[in-house]
Amino acid sequence: MKKQQAGGRPVRCGIVLAGGHGRRLRSLITRLRGEALPKQYVNFIGRRSMLEHTFDRVQRLIPAERVFTIASRDHLDYPEAVRQLANRPTGTVIVQPENKETGPGLFLPLLHLHARYPDAVVAVFPSDHFIVEEALFMGHVDLACRVVERDPSRVVILGVEPDGTESEYGYIVPGHDVGTPAGLRRVARFVEKPAPEAVEDLVQRGGLWNTMVMAFRTTTLLTIARRIAPAFFEMFQRIGAAIGTPRELDVVEQAYADMAPMNFSRGLLEALPYQPRSPLTVLPVRGVFWSDWGSEERIASVLEHTGYGERLNGAGISPSPTETAPICAGAA
Repeated sequence: MKKQQAGGRPVRCGIVLAGGHGRRLRSLITRLRGEALPKQYVNFIGRRSMLEHTFDRVQRLIPAERVFTIASRDHLDYPEAVRQLANRPTGTVIVQPENKETGPGLFLPLLHLHARYPDAVVAVFPSDHFIVEEALFMGHVDLACRVVERDPSRVVILGVEPDGTESEYGYIVPGHDVGTPAGLRRVARFVEKPAPEAVEDLVQRGGLWNTMVMAFRTTTLLTIARRIAPAFFEMFQRIGAAIGTPRELDVVEQAYADMAPMNFSRGLLEALPYQPRSPLTVLPVRGVFWSDWGSEERIASVLEHTGYGERLNGAGISPSPTETAPICAGAA
């Protein structure tokens, strides 16, 4: 059933990307737990998993019944993953047949969301981020949503001001100011994992770490996909037409069997700055410690400086030299 918020303001929804397997961390997790549980379900810090931390963060802004999660079918082989997903509101966990990268992982829950909330403003959250100042960070997400509510044509991505020269991150190069709110800039280009010798210059020129946290109107992103990736769009258009019908499972199975993996950033987002009248803008995030937990060394650095270093006993890893600044966190 299609729903819209009273008073004319678009409904806000969230998508949590939890469909991956974290293969780079499989060895570490096996050493820590004795099994290769996908990283988003692992409790590295505090009393909750990365996924549970993400849910709590998102639900500061968006109610749980409007937070959709993508998981992969083989995640359900792990009792711990099943436990965490079973706690979610009915109909909000979307299970894909297999992981075909972040493009399908975003668009499958987006179409389920679109079927219920066709005019929604959507905020997207990867499930493998560590953030200390969560309230401040979510305040920036709220601001990004308000930008989209005022101008539905915009796509707003959050870029964190670097506190070091990290060559393993993706960078956003801001372009010119676009007005309100202060600091909102056009995206000039993306630089994915720049060479170490290029990072310092990139940071000095205002480059921002790409969080992949973004806000957009559902219909806007679908229009962008139709223009930039028409074959991909047509496949998901077939899925969208089948959602809620007896054919849904068969259509999704066949589409996933036929489709090639597509990285959302490389396959769609990175093309936007070169489009006429690009809708893509970046909102700089300052004063927030943010870390993308994609490597053993990065996780080790954060755990050491938040007082959870003992969890690494026997894992045989050392902190990354690029992330050794003291961190103050009350991770629960």
